[in-house]
Amino acid sequence: MARKKRRMPRWLRWTLLALAPLALFNLTVAFFGNSVVFPLSPFFLRNKALALAHYAWHRPHCLFQGHEPLGKHGARAEAKHHLPRGLLAALIEVESNGRVHRISSAGAMGPAQLTPDTARMMGVADAFDPAGGIDGSARYLAAQLAAFHDPKLALAA
Repeated sequence: MARKKRRMPRWLRWTLLALAPLALFNLTVAFFGNSVVFPLSPFFLRNKALALAHYAWHRPHCLFQGHEPLGKHGARAEAKHHLPRGLLAALIEVESNGRVHRISSAGAMGPAQLTPDTARMMGVADAFDPAGGIDGSARYLAAQLAAFHDPKLALAA
């Protein structure tokens, strides 16, 4: 006797077809940003798209030139912006684990995890460039320290 083939319900096929672009987009962010992103996350799509665009613009430049160690940039930015010693290095370690090309699940980018709006506000053209990204983050952190007068609150902001 021939067995009848079970077909997937039409509504399920349409749902999977509709969700495929979202899943593909989030998996792209996870792959190139070296982070964990839920494939069906509808949040921060604009930030993720901007971060991917910045990554696509930045990556060809650094393939041939590479990057200097992050410690030099962090120490220089801490001294320049009068931050407590080691605070910026700790921020970079926690936010990106020292990875220059990190994109978070919220679309923050670079070693210090600047969102596209914060990078624009700080005048950082390329958040993946360690010198510019870390200096912009140091300026932002210094402004938060001046506003809150507490490192815990400044880091949370």
